[in-house]
Amino acid sequence: MARLVRSITWHPGGVADDDLPVARGVRVPRSELAWRFTASGGPGGQHANKAATRAELTWDAEASSALLPRQRERVIARLGPVVRIVVDDERSQVRNRALAEERFVARLASALHVEAPRRPTKPSRGAKERRLKAKKQRSQTKADRRRPLSD
Repeated sequence: MARLVRSITWHPGGVADDDLPVARGVRVPRSELAWRFTASGGPGGQHANKAATRAELTWDAEASSALLPRQRERVIARLGPVVRIVVDDERSQVRNRALAEERFVARLASALHVEAPRRPTKPSRGAKERRLKAKKQRSQTKADRRRPLSD
């Protein structure tokens, strides 16, 4: 069975060679990401007990150079001053690191998203007339089902 593994280029110092694209105009330098690896709990025998596969990513939003002041306020309001992602889904440290980056990008992108303001609208005259006509038709249908009045 073929497994999809995202290729990441790492330098000897543990620093990747590029930034993480988050949203249009926002790229987080990988040097701002703090990583910590620990043993993952759960089943897995000797591998789980010895290998540090659990990945914990932390990013300080307050000190980041990747955000504009308004973006920083929005992220801190929605996610807090420090964003923390913990992944121990896979048995591979590299895969858990990739999953943590993906989840970080998704969470940060949703925090940066700005909803378009709602513009209140009102129904057109034709829509009002169609609604009233339908109500009259429905009323007439129900009236036709009633017993005729006896005189």
